[in-house]
Amino acid sequence: MHDMQNLLIVSHTPSSNTCSMTKAVASGVSHKDITGIELKITKPLETGPEDVLWADGIILGTTENFAYMSGAMKDFFDRIYYPCLEKTVSLPYGLFIRAGNDGLGAKSSIVRIVTGLCWKQVQEPLLCRGAWEETFLDQCEELGMTIAAGLEAGIF
Repeated sequence: MHDMQNLLIVSHTPSSNTCSMTKAVASGVSHKDITGIELKITKPLETGPEDVLWADGIILGTTENFAYMSGAMKDFFDRIYYPCLEKTVSLPYGLFIRAGNDGLGAKSSIVRIVTGLCWKQVQEPLLCRGAWEETFLDQCEELGMTIAAGLEAGIF
């Protein structure tokens, strides 16, 4: 038996759609074939450095607000950046964004911060753009499953 890997999902869920997306990511992480993952799901405003330091991998979820990440996600980064800066180098991360527009502003703002933290992107960020589509949930579930399976297998 191998050690459990800790996976943290930090997700801003102001709507039922973004809540469903986060649940789909968690469903992927909890796939029946993945047994070596301890999952914790938090909201950005309730997540501190100790949560990030606990994690062996992290999945970030945000809405795009004014071509930027949500204010809650920005607050999360403001509070964890320096306490985690040298302690979370190479932390594997994934990102999903619910965007009414193109999502590129939110993506670039987060990528800039996690690049400063030296976190390791393990999959291209998932941008769920435009009008709501049920396929977003499948994409979110796949994101969660991919990151959890890679973390469990020691690939990341």
